[in-house]
Amino acid sequence: MSKHPPIRDVMDLLARIRASTPSPEQQELLAVALNAMLFISSTGQRHAFADFLSYLESSAPPPVVAAFKNREEADTWLNSQSEPPDSALVLIADQYHTVMFNRDRGHRRLVPLAIIEFHLGRLKREGLPPVVATFENREEAESWLARQAKPPAQSLVTIAGENHLAVFHPEVNHRALYPFSLALDEEPSAAES
Repeated sequence: MSKHPPIRDVMDLLARIRASTPSPEQQELLAVALNAMLFISSTGQRHAFADFLSYLESSAPPPVVAAFKNREEADTWLNSQSEPPDSALVLIADQYHTVMFNRDRGHRRLVPLAIIEFHLGRLKREGLPPVVATFENREEAESWLARQAKPPAQSLVTIAGENHLAVFHPEVNHRALYPFSLALDEEPSAAES
């Protein structure tokens, strides 16, 4: 069996469980799970789903659907979407934001989230990986990161003696450096994660 079972196998298992479940409420929940698998398969998102499962097994920061240099670029993108990807994550100047979209009212906005701050805090609590490179200044680090053909999802570097996380967002081919001074030491609440 491959690293992740084929969606068809997952759907077959869910259908068998649903057929043997006497509770109508649980049958309805299983039908939703089945339909989610069908949606993934029928919309051509099997590979994206497999990539997401791989992300869940990693310790990398969450994937994003877009990265922007500034808020104006992000707002232009958001307003050009006929139906923005609700709850998707984007980066604006390397800060995580979530896309909020109310289909009924047509309201859309980008809300900042402290995702990378909590991620850095978790890495500090769990113990940092070994440093892979040391730089005198940020420009040197950015140049090094830009030259990496396919960098790891994340690696620890030091810049002027300060630890930074070098992150590669392959889904948008974006590289970022996050200083550990941003780290939040507490765990995020359910509303923040």
